[in-house]
Amino acid sequence: MLRLRGNDLLIQPADGAGGPAGAEALRRPLAAAARGAALVYDRRLESFRTPAGRYRDVRERLESDRYVVRTEFEPVTPLPFTPRLAHELRPYQRDALDAWSAAGRRGVVVLPTGSGKTLVALAAAAQVAAWTVVVVPTLDLLAQWRRALVHVLGAPPDHVGVFGGGKQELAPLTVITYDSAAIHTRALNRFALVVFDEVHHLPAPSYRLAAEGAVAPYRLGLSATPERTDGLESDLARLVGPIVYARTPDDLRAHLAAFDERVVRIALDAAERSRYEGLIREYREFIRKRRLRITSPEDFQRLVIWPSAGDPEARAAMLAHREARRIAFNAAGKLRAVTTLLDRHRDDRVLIFTEFNSVAGEISRGLLVPSITHRTPAAEREAILDGFRTGRFTKLVTGRVLNEGVDVPDANVAIVISGSGTRREYVQRLGRILRPKSGRAILYEFVTDDTSEVHLTRRRHGEEAGNGTADERRFAIPNHAVPAD
Repeated sequence: MLRLRGNDLLIQPADGAGGPAGAEALRRPLAAAARGAALVYDRRLESFRTPAGRYRDVRERLESDRYVVRTEFEPVTPLPFTPRLAHELRPYQRDALDAWSAAGRRGVVVLPTGSGKTLVALAAAAQVAAWTVVVVPTLDLLAQWRRALVHVLGAPPDHVGVFGGGKQELAPLTVITYDSAAIHTRALNRFALVVFDEVHHLPAPSYRLAAEGAVAPYRLGLSATPERTDGLESDLARLVGPIVYARTPDDLRAHLAAFDERVVRIALDAAERSRYEGLIREYREFIRKRRLRITSPEDFQRLVIWPSAGDPEARAAMLAHREARRIAFNAAGKLRAVTTLLDRHRDDRVLIFTEFNSVAGEISRGLLVPSITHRTPAAEREAILDGFRTGRFTKLVTGRVLNEGVDVPDANVAIVISGSGTRREYVQRLGRILRPKSGRAILYEFVTDDTSEVHLTRRRHGEEAGNGTADERRFAIPNHAVPAD
């Protein structure tokens, strides 16, 4: 007998087979089904305990060993209406759905931003036709997914609930934030299918509880780039299922907007160069003196940032590194290049991305371009996005807040002034211009010559620092094509 107790799945031998003998007979198959998760025997209840997320593995293993399995709960509750998709799947979306189905309706689908991952998930929900919950990272996505479930899947509005942002509605189709799902894991046990949007968030220590505590036998993860800097994406196979289908923007060129990627090389002026090199010398002297080896962001955090709390030399090195990075990312030549490109693309819809909100504000004030950062009130943000959507505005500058989790209106030009070294961020920003359209889309990526930003650009593109051939191929616009004056 399988029962739920909190976030635990209880496995109890059948009547007459309890006690130590019955428990011992079950221990081996259950240990295999738990796949590294906790498995303990509760003598008081004469039952094994394991996380509820192991329900399907436990059931399949016991049944394969010819046990008759009964449950005190209903793992698959049918939807009270017949779902009907309002859109046809594109060939690659159909292939993704078929791959997920063939994998037992468990796994991760990797598709570029703008390629229609949401439609794949809605098709999966229609196929399962049972209670479904969608877990999302932002409040914006609560409303976006609710609209999609009603208008694309054909769900009656009163059958779609929102859980998060002050609401706690549970319905046959529910959209919930990762924060709420991690806290209210028991609420997830009513659902047969759980969809993890932007699934790269899931392996975080707190968020993974949403997968470990949910019974859901069917699971679908969606992401443009599942990789994480901490390497925990390897846990997705256990939490959701393996990657069952993956395509890059290059793979889908026939289905997305034709696009070009161009890197604009920027030179520091004399004062910036002198200041940058002095700061880099200070930082490197600290690394040399301490004999540190830093090959990743995690190394930098562990060996420089954390010690800086109590080590004056480490703090000085951290501040020098931070200021050098700011100079490279915010070189004056970049702002002049933005002005040139906006003049070149005056008739296009342009998104401008920057790592620093202060730069977004400077561009907004200096060039009279609407700006959205994490400080922008929700009502103002929605008004700006609606203005961009309707064509009232054709240019928009933003920080990192529009990288994911917001339905950004389509554009055909993106200008990346600065960014992190992650491939995910680059793919997300590229995806903002990839929706099918007539004509070619173009992404400009600014890189300050002879600074650490060159290394970050290569890392974003998955290249080794010494791969000069690929680097020069991407540097398609020579510096004189975007004049400094």
